[in-house]
Amino acid sequence: MADLAKIVEDLSSLTVLEAAELAKLLEEKWGVSAAAAVAVAAGPAAGGGAAAAAEEQTEFTVVLASAGDKKIEVIKEVRAITGLGLKEAKDLVEGAPKPVKESVAKDEAEKLKAQLEKAGAKVELK
Repeated sequence: MADLAKIVEDLSSLTVLEAAELAKLLEEKWGVSAAAAVAVAAGPAAGGGAAAAAEEQTEFTVVLASAGDKKIEVIKEVRAITGLGLKEAKDLVEGAPKPVKESVAKDEAEKLKAQLEKAGAKVELK
């Protein structure tokens, strides 16, 4: 367990850019998408860069404004993005406007927005 604690400590000290680079490397190495891991890793790392955050917003919240006409497609995308179960994703979509993902990097937020809009949803970035 000591090794896991060291890994957690090392990950906590990463900057947002380093966390994004780590996510890309892991995606390439394992052939998977680490969208959720980027959000988790970027959260604690952004605390150290408060001065940079004052200049330019680096973390965004993806907010589902409305589901639009293709509610089932939007529910599928929300499940894929968040990892929620069917009922939870359906409740989130039906309860719009609601945040889908919080404290994500600008690139990821724009990617998620495009995914949801392609499914027929109306999305805002805050």
